[in-house]
Amino acid sequence: MVTIHDVARAAGVSPATVSRVFNGGKVTPARALSVQEAAAALGFAPNRVARSLRKQRSSVIALIIPDIENPIFTSLARGVEDAAQRTSLSVVLCNSDEDTDKERRYLEVALGEQMAGVIVAAASQDETDLGPLTDRRVPVVAVDRRPRDAEVDAVRVDNHHGGEVATRHLLQAGYHRIACVTGPEGVSTSEERLAGHRTALRAAQGGPAAADDTYVRHADFRVDGGRAAMRELLALPEPPDAVFVGNSLMTIGVLDALRETGRTPPDVGVLSFGDVPWASLVRPSLTAVELPSYELGRTAADLLLQRMDGSVSPVQTVVLRTKLQVRESTAGPARA
Repeated sequence: MVTIHDVARAAGVSPATVSRVFNGGKVTPARALSVQEAAAALGFAPNRVARSLRKQRSSVIALIIPDIENPIFTSLARGVEDAAQRTSLSVVLCNSDEDTDKERRYLEVALGEQMAGVIVAAASQDETDLGPLTDRRVPVVAVDRRPRDAEVDAVRVDNHHGGEVATRHLLQAGYHRIACVTGPEGVSTSEERLAGHRTALRAAQGGPAAADDTYVRHADFRVDGGRAAMRELLALPEPPDAVFVGNSLMTIGVLDALRETGRTPPDVGVLSFGDVPWASLVRPSLTAVELPSYELGRTAADLLLQRMDGSVSPVQTVVLRTKLQVRESTAGPARA
C-alpha cells in the first residue's frame, strides 16, 4: 500500500509537505506540482475519511434547491458539482419543494452530519433561517435567492433588471395590456422580477401601460400554477394581450392555457424569464430572458470553497446579469 511517506520520498519533500498539499495548506506551486505528479505515478489517493476525522468535518457539501425539475436549478446544480469535483468534494442534492419545514430539516441534517458547507436557494425570503449554521461557523452561500437577514455570501441574478427589460420589450413590440405571472409571494426572485415589470410600466408614463395589479398573478413556479394563473387572466372582461412569465415551467402552463382557448403567440405575446433549449424549437419560438444558471452554481461553489479554506474577507454578493433572447412569440399584435 502506497503511503504518504512513499510520496514524500518520490517528490523529494517532507511528509508534512505532502500532507499540506492534500489538506489545502500553503505550499509553493512547484512543490505542489511535484507532490501531485509523484502521487499520480505511485497511484496514491489521500484517505478522505481520515482527513475528515482530523478536520472534524466531512468532505461533503449540501446543495438545497427548490425544485430540480426546474431547468434553471438543473443547470445550477451542474455548475456546483463541476466546481466541487475539482477539489474532490462530493455534493448532496436536496429538494425543498418551496417548503420551509422541509428546507429546515435538510439544514439540520447538514449541521448534524458536519457537512463541509451548504449552498442554498432559500424557500422563503423571511422564513429561511441560516442562523444555526452560521452560529456553528459552517460556511454557507445563498444562491439565486437570499434570506433577508442572512449575513452570508450570495450569488444572484439581477432579477429586477431582467424583468424591466422583458416588459419594456413587450411595450416596444406594441402590446398594451401586459400581465405578469410571477412566483410565490415572499420569494425574493418573484418579488424582484415583478418589481422590474412594474418599473417598466411606470416608465411608460401611464395610459394603457399604467401599472395595474389586475394583470398580476402569483403562482408556484410550476406548470400547473402557470396554467391556472393564465386561465384567470384570460377570463377577465378585458384579458391581457401579452404576458411576462416568471419562469420556464410556468410558461409551459401559460402556453397550454392559451391553447385551450385557441390562442397562440404572438397574438398574445409570451415572454419567459429563463431560457431553455426548447425555446428556439417550438413554433412560434419563445422570447426569453436568458439566465447564467450554470455560472450561478459555479460561482456559488467557488465562494463556498474560499470560505472553507479559511477566507475571512467581508461578506459579498455577486450579481450576474441577464440577456434577452428575442424570438417569434413577441412579434407584436400588428404582426400576429
